[in-house]
Amino acid sequence: MKLTKLFGIHAVQAALDYSPKKINKAWVDAQRQDKRLMQAIDDLLSLGIDPEKTDRKKLDRFAEGKNHQGIVIEVEMPAELSESDLKQAVETLSGTPLLLVLDNVQDPHNLGACLRTADATGVQGVIITKDNATGITPTVCKVASGAAETVPVYQVTNLSRTLRWLKDQGIWIMGAAGSASQTVYQTDLTMPLAVVVGAEGKGLRRLTQEQCDFLVKLPMLGQVESLNLSVATGVLLYEAVRQRSN
Repeated sequence: MKLTKLFGIHAVQAALDYSPKKINKAWVDAQRQDKRLMQAIDDLLSLGIDPEKTDRKKLDRFAEGKNHQGIVIEVEMPAELSESDLKQAVETLSGTPLLLVLDNVQDPHNLGACLRTADATGVQGVIITKDNATGITPTVCKVASGAAETVPVYQVTNLSRTLRWLKDQGIWIMGAAGSASQTVYQTDLTMPLAVVVGAEGKGLRRLTQEQCDFLVKLPMLGQVESLNLSVATGVLLYEAVRQRSN
C-alpha cells in the first residue's frame, strides 16, 4: 500500500467525498477554528478518524511549505492499472467507448487537470505511457480533485501496440495535431473513440501519430500557436460530448 499526504481544504474534501476509506491519518492546526476546517474535522470524526492537533510548523513540513489551510491527511494512493486491466475493461465497456490517451505527458498538473475533465465528460479510461511520463502523484491527486479515484488510469509500456489493439476492438484513434487538415468541429466524434493528445510542447510522437486513424486540430484565431495541453484536451472531449448529446 502506497501512502501519501494531501493538504488543503479542497483536496481533503475531495478525498472525503470520493475515497473516504483510503484516508489513514489526519493532522490539523490546533490554533485554527474556521468553519470549513471544523466541518472537515467533523467529517473525519464521523469516519472514526480523530485528527491529531498539532502546530503550524509540523503542517508546513508535511506540505513542504505550501498552503495547507490548517489540515493534512495521509491517504492510500490510487492504483495505476495495467495493460491487461485495460484489455479486460475495453472488452466489457457498455455504451459508445470514449477513451483519453496521453502520449508522454510529464507535467502532473496537466495529468490531474485531464483526469478532472475526463471525469466530467464521461471518459471511461485514461491511458498513459510508463516511460518519460508522470504517473499518479500527490500533485496529480490534488489537481484532479477526486477524479484520480473515479477515472481508471491505465499505464502501458508500448503505446503503439496498445493503439493497434484498440483499433482491432473497433475503436477509432483520433490524434490531436496542429498539422491536421481538418478541425475537430469538422469531424464525426460519435463513433467508438480514443482521443490521443501529445506531450507538452512536443505533440504526438511519430510512431503514435502513425497509429492514428485521423488527425484533428483546434482553430487558432489569435497569435499564440497552441493551447495548454489540458485546455486543448477539454475542448476535444467536450466536442465529443456535444456531438453525442444531439
